[in-house]
Amino acid sequence: MTSVKLAALLNATLGEDTAAAIDDIVIPAGVADSGPDSVTRAEFAVAMTVALHWGLLQRVPTGEAYAADCRAAGRKIMLDHGALRTIALPGGAPTGAIPAGVAAFSRILEPLGYVVADAYPLERLRMTGFAYCHQDAPDEIAQFFISELHVDRFDGAFADAAGRLFGTTADPLDAAAREALAVFARDGKASLDVAMAAMPSIVGAFDRHHALPSLADYEVLKGQSAEAAWIATEGNAFNHGTDRVENVDSVADAQRALGRAMKDKVEVSGSGRVRQTAYRADWVERDFTGEAGEVLTLKVPGSFYEFIDRAKDPESGKLDLKFDSANAQGIFKMTASLDA
Repeated sequence: MTSVKLAALLNATLGEDTAAAIDDIVIPAGVADSGPDSVTRAEFAVAMTVALHWGLLQRVPTGEAYAADCRAAGRKIMLDHGALRTIALPGGAPTGAIPAGVAAFSRILEPLGYVVADAYPLERLRMTGFAYCHQDAPDEIAQFFISELHVDRFDGAFADAAGRLFGTTADPLDAAAREALAVFARDGKASLDVAMAAMPSIVGAFDRHHALPSLADYEVLKGQSAEAAWIATEGNAFNHGTDRVENVDSVADAQRALGRAMKDKVEVSGSGRVRQTAYRADWVERDFTGEAGEVLTLKVPGSFYEFIDRAKDPESGKLDLKFDSANAQGIFKMTASLDA
């Protein structure tokens, strides 16, 4: 994939930040270039992840500080995965104008070459996580870890609040995005013009598209699920992005030495091959509606940045790309409280 084509795909979305966003990340070498006038599903997926990573850095000051350190050291970030959260209303009902839960994003990811590699029960959170891995270059193209919050596992007051808020969700995909996804699903590639036209809408889908939450509904959701409260303010934005590093422990020690707020411990998978830690979420100001319709502004947990190292599976000899339910639930605490 040429840098010229990557820049063309990103320019309509990132504008003058395009070059900096590309320069931050290791661009997969295993994604072949399809020529100047064509974009494969893998090429589009790479461009999309570059844009989403850059957007995350703009919302997460500690993540941007880490990226600045990497730039100064001449080290590029190996984007391992991005995570987002979705809502599954009772009975499989649509979430407003979009499909329920992870289906809102499988309709984007599957045409671009992603498949569900595994599902992970997140029982303590009343959620399920789904790992989407790219078929064409799984070791190099960033995965997506999409969690689905099961509203039917909470009480009636929670379900009512969730329905009122998330039922207002608009569909962010425009006609250009739907056309491009249909072409990618059918042919595995699209013309450069079609891909360029679709990129802003598809990148924009990873955001909040429901109405401003009422403070009353937010408090109901927060009382039973910190994750639902997070979705209420942040929507389907990247909850976190993750740099794949050589040694998580040394990275964590270095970040603590710089005075950055880190998770207290490293999460280790059952296999021992996947190790993760993270910054605590940066706090952000978000608006709510009060009882009289007035707008209230509060500070709430926003997104964060994560670090992971992966060892090879001795049986396959390949990098272990799996996740771990216990690890994930430990990492999720970064947006829940100061206790982790």
